[in-house]
Amino acid sequence: MPSDTWQKSSYCGEGEACIHVTGTGSIHLTESSDPTAAILTTAPATFHSLLQTLKKDPNRG
Repeated sequence: MPSDTWQKSSYCGEGEACIHVTGTGSIHLTESSDPTAAILTTAPATFHSLLQTLKKDPNRG
């Protein structure tokens, strides 16, 4: 994954712990405090479902 380009969440403010996302065939997520550490990998459909759920109720995340 070193060649992947990570995109920071658009909801992240300056200096906050943020989620970074990359991938096309599989979606990879990591935390900005250590982007080389724990990486969660999921299918695009599963990630889409997560985003839709969070958009319905932003207090869940």
